[in-house]
Amino acid sequence: MTLPALHNTGVLYRRILAQFPQDISLAFAYGSGVFKQHGTSQGQMEKNMLDFVFAVDDPVTWHTMNLLQNRKHYSILKLLGPTMISSIQNDHGASVYYNTLVPVDGKIIKYGVISTDSLIDDLMHWKTLYVAGRLHKPVKMLVQSENGKLRAALVANLKSAVTASFLMLPESFTEEDLFLQIAGLSYAGDFRMVIGEDKSKVANIVRDNIQYFRVLYSNILRDCPLVVYKAHQGKLEVDKSPEGQFIQLMALPRTLQQRITKLVDPPGKNRDVEEILLQVAQDPDCGAVVQQGISSIVKTSSITQSIKGIATAGLWKTVSYSSKKMMKMWKGWRRKPSVSQMS
Repeated sequence: MTLPALHNTGVLYRRILAQFPQDISLAFAYGSGVFKQHGTSQGQMEKNMLDFVFAVDDPVTWHTMNLLQNRKHYSILKLLGPTMISSIQNDHGASVYYNTLVPVDGKIIKYGVISTDSLIDDLMHWKTLYVAGRLHKPVKMLVQSENGKLRAALVANLKSAVTASFLMLPESFTEEDLFLQIAGLSYAGDFRMVIGEDKSKVANIVRDNIQYFRVLYSNILRDCPLVVYKAHQGKLEVDKSPEGQFIQLMALPRTLQQRITKLVDPPGKNRDVEEILLQVAQDPDCGAVVQQGISSIVKTSSITQSIKGIATAGLWKTVSYSSKKMMKMWKGWRRKPSVSQMS
């Protein structure tokens, strides 16, 4: 099984990618400049910054080449050289190094660089849920190498998003409920949702892009033994028995299981993970415990990555980028009455 991708990359994306070193194992574009969000006109969308993530097998070599081709993209950290830049990328925050507010081919872009190994780790185990969370939502896949391990990890990440969402939803729900839950996973606990992001962001992402969510998830939902998927009605029913919830909890990514264990098991008891998850499966608040576990992962990575972003972007770009985010949040507040009337 391969990950469904939106392959209509268009000349614009190919032209932008051509400006970078080509040793990329995975590249995708995401965000409001790529997918229309509710309440945004086509004209506004075309003015939005384009967001990219590039996964590279060898970050030191890639940054060496990129510094030769695109030195102006980097903040003052370029003076430290490619080895130190790679170290900052891998060892701090969510293992991503972002260059932001970069003019390329008539567009303003932001691009994050992550090592292929760090990406696979996040997809499989939800270590930070930073890039894995972006890949829960539709993205425009631009490059995807034949790396079998990476392909398997991309699918595993989508299955984990479905499993975690099942645990937080009631016994029966709609497709839209599921996609809203999935889209919200990587925002749970993100401090930027308190200040700096439009509060209706998750609904805006899902509302105009349900067909793309279906492309990502319909095969997984059809193949899942714990759910009845009535695709023609857009409705689902999930097994909420303790046995069903235990199977789902045992299928969650390792980091999330560890966070849940930490929340539930008092210090000093040291029970094994299976025993604790069996207890959680029988708890009426099982979904809330899963939500707390996810929030604790996202909270840590969103704070540390944002602090790192100040250094990698430089002070002027940080102020400029943050002010644009605040403006979007303000517009979201002003739009809110009309949005709530529609829901």
